[in-house]
Amino acid sequence: MNIYFLVEGRRTEKKVYPKWLSFLIPELYRVDAFDKVNENNYYIFSGNGFPSLLDNHLRNCVEDVNKINKYQYLVICLDSDGRSVDVCRKDVLEFLQNEKITLNIKTKLEIIVQDRCLETWFLGNRKIFKKNAKSSLLQEYMTFYNVKENDPELMNKPENFEETVSIFHWRYLNEFLAERNINYTKKNPNGVIERHYLYELIKRNQNTNHLTSFGYFINFCQVVRKSILE
Repeated sequence: MNIYFLVEGRRTEKKVYPKWLSFLIPELYRVDAFDKVNENNYYIFSGNGFPSLLDNHLRNCVEDVNKINKYQYLVICLDSDGRSVDVCRKDVLEFLQNEKITLNIKTKLEIIVQDRCLETWFLGNRKIFKKNAKSSLLQEYMTFYNVKENDPELMNKPENFEETVSIFHWRYLNEFLAERNINYTKKNPNGVIERHYLYELIKRNQNTNHLTSFGYFINFCQVVRKSILE
């Protein structure tokens, strides 16, 4: 089993996904070049944001995969931001069709949509959530939308917030983690890549059906691991 990951983010995804994969599929090992895969390996490449992921990198990634013909999956990971998960997947499929980009028949395409962004998933940790927040800004965010009780993936942004939904979720997360003295940045996603943090998110998804797109990623990892172990 070999997997090629094309992720949207320049920094966070390339640190979070490898760490989480080491917990979810410990039999899968990372390689530092796409053509070094042998058995039970994965390679991860950043598309440097959207739409650069599609416009500048997807064609080359498909060519890499087709060239060596050793990958069972090409996995594209991207944010939905203000779009629906279905629309995001449709955009990728239509781009491939319109650009006449064809993946070899031995490789399956999997599209992991982070709804609304990776930070949205991180907001799902109920154990980290501090009910009596000291930060007035976090209190304001919690009044707008309580991510402990309500699905973070359904959270929009305040009407007076001028930037994107994803940026609002990122700022919410920073305040959310700062209450626990965790300094999170996209370059150094401290606090969220540990095993205990991941399993709190899995528990949230299983117990509430919140974080649906995160659950999709977890299900994919379970399918891959089962295939490796069989």
